[in-house]
Amino acid sequence: MRPVGIMGNLKRRGRRPTSRTYLCIDLKSFYASVECVERGLDPMTTLLAVADSERTEKTICLAITPAMKALGIKNRCRVFEIPDSVDYIMATPRMHLYLQYSARIYGIYLKYIAKEDIHVYSVDEAFLDVTNYLSLYGLTARELGVRIMQDIYDTTGITATCGIGTNLFLTKVALDITAKHVPDHIGYLNEERYRRTLWQHLPLTDFWMVGHATERRLLRYGIHTMRDITRADENLLYREFGVNAELLIDHAWGVEPVTIADIHRYRPQSRSVTAGQVLPRDYSYDEGLLLMKEMTDQLCLRLCDGGLISDSLTMYVGYSRTFAERTGRGRSDGTISMDRGTCLTTDVLPKTEELYRRIALPEAPIRRVGLCFNRVEPEGFLQYTLFDDPVRLEKQHALQRTVSSLQKRYGRSTVIRAMDLSDAGRTLERNEQIGGHRA
Repeated sequence: MRPVGIMGNLKRRGRRPTSRTYLCIDLKSFYASVECVERGLDPMTTLLAVADSERTEKTICLAITPAMKALGIKNRCRVFEIPDSVDYIMATPRMHLYLQYSARIYGIYLKYIAKEDIHVYSVDEAFLDVTNYLSLYGLTARELGVRIMQDIYDTTGITATCGIGTNLFLTKVALDITAKHVPDHIGYLNEERYRRTLWQHLPLTDFWMVGHATERRLLRYGIHTMRDITRADENLLYREFGVNAELLIDHAWGVEPVTIADIHRYRPQSRSVTAGQVLPRDYSYDEGLLLMKEMTDQLCLRLCDGGLISDSLTMYVGYSRTFAERTGRGRSDGTISMDRGTCLTTDVLPKTEELYRRIALPEAPIRRVGLCFNRVEPEGFLQYTLFDDPVRLEKQHALQRTVSSLQKRYGRSTVIRAMDLSDAGRTLERNEQIGGHRA
């Protein structure tokens, strides 16, 4: 799943949109294309899906080639949804390899555009502000886009698509709705063209930042298209969506004042550190607690490694679909405060167990878990109380820093806890993964 971005967090009201020219370059069926290139196959004609064959048939395909999409197979389908009549290659995910390709392609961008004018949106997608480069190269935006796309193909064998627009939103929409459906894989939008060609486009979920939940809420008021949003009562939209209505209204008009420079300057008011995982089977109540302890240990090491502390913990427990359908309870979540800011596992584990026993349903099969340290700040903000033993705490900090140092030098599985060796433990498996998939 791709990140929503930070546009909703940046200040918008009173901002006048600036006239700029952007490219948004997407690597077509990236993971699947890399696997084809590595095998000397043509990604555009080969039937290949990237999925872990050691998991069940319910596992999701990370990517499929354009040839499989042409057969009507959905990109993020599950393995069992691929018809038996399709003779295809199943490639095991290799996330480290994909990151290497992504880094090489970022290097190609740097041949043409300074890093200050690049926003990497995901492993296979990036925005480029080319406003000040067109006159330098004596090229149009389309010509520059073609040159970069050709360079990517010549260097890596990966086919790219390109959106061109006068703001970030229009550029992304030009990529998602226009570029992927034309022979040259390039789409262009400005505000006038957007309103003329896409105001009535369906479904709304094709547009950047409009999810299925937003679409359902709009449909309740008879709002089906972007043009309908521009004609809707703004007070109604603000009551329904709060401050996010401003983003929705701007985008309905094709307006987006935020620039790449704004994104680079943006600093969040608060920080958090999170971990989450989707489980390969139903986990019991006690097994779920073990996973929470594992993630607590891993996150505490991350905090320690970064010289950070946190004074609050949020937990999420998601239950199996059958249980949710039967009981109406699909999840439990809650937050607990620590006695003080800390990164010590010995301090946090008791709080983790207390919160878990407070919110988790003992009878519910668990399929998803998540943990988040809130209000993360530098360790320099740590203040001892009269009841703390500074000598003991410093010894624990030193021990945790040593563990972190050993893991960084020799691998994350060099030092583990005994609980990680239990049948339900997932630390050893996840230490060999990137983003929850095989490295």
